[in-house]
Amino acid sequence: MSSREPTHTEIVLPDLGRKLSDVYSYLGGIPARELSCALRSGDGLSVAYQPQINVRDGLVSAVEALARWHHPRVGPVPPRVFIPIAEDTGLILQITDFVLRDACALANRHCNLTVAVNLSPMLFTLPMLIERCVEIVQQCGTKPTQIEFEITERLPLAGNGFASDSIAALRALGFRIALDDYGVGYSGPRRLSRIDLDKLKIDQSFVRNLDCIGVAMVPEKLREMVELGHAMGLIVTAEGVETEEQCRFLTAVGCDALQGYFFARPMPSDELEGFLMVQDWAPIPLSSEGSSSRARI
Repeated sequence: MSSREPTHTEIVLPDLGRKLSDVYSYLGGIPARELSCALRSGDGLSVAYQPQINVRDGLVSAVEALARWHHPRVGPVPPRVFIPIAEDTGLILQITDFVLRDACALANRHCNLTVAVNLSPMLFTLPMLIERCVEIVQQCGTKPTQIEFEITERLPLAGNGFASDSIAALRALGFRIALDDYGVGYSGPRRLSRIDLDKLKIDQSFVRNLDCIGVAMVPEKLREMVELGHAMGLIVTAEGVETEEQCRFLTAVGCDALQGYFFARPMPSDELEGFLMVQDWAPIPLSSEGSSSRARI
């Protein structure tokens, strides 16, 4: 990477070298205007969807919408790279608009499906956030109850009263709210009771090593998080499920839904349509009985 000073059109991220050292040299530095141009034209931008599987029947209960960017010069750009760029430049609002519109189109095709859209903490500094979300959903003719907004655990627990008010307002309008990355900051009942939630999504860091231990040895913190979610009447979903052992353990500990590569990687909407069609007649097996090869799509 060149040591020259960046031009006024290029992104300047003080922490990029520390946080993203493994990818920054690969990118060579992408001018912010290129992401802006992609948003205006739609070229190279897409939305991928990863299913969440209900442990009771093995069917898809929800899908998470994830932004994707294929740069014409460097190819696929990891979200961990372009999302910070978007947050630093304010383009995150346009990306969220793009993802939400695509999510609404999917929800309109599947009236019983919940579609989750991530809301960056940066968006909660914008007074027009709620108005923007409502306007897009109304324009698309989508029921708010089908849209679930995922927020990070750090956002509403950092003393940001405006964020908490915005979350309450969104839920009052019919949108669902999921607390993502749960467990990283581990919020107790008192703090969680201050937020209007429908779902807890346990961070994948708690899932990674479950296949190395027995059910009786599942970390107590994990059990406590599941029990707390249920005590508050929330759906509890575990992320990052990659093995059958993890699947069995998380089911045994009481998780309501599971998400991860064991079931499906994020996929384009046309592939998701095929995945959902198969689901209509053949639920994914969640126990050790029977073949699990179809689950690893």
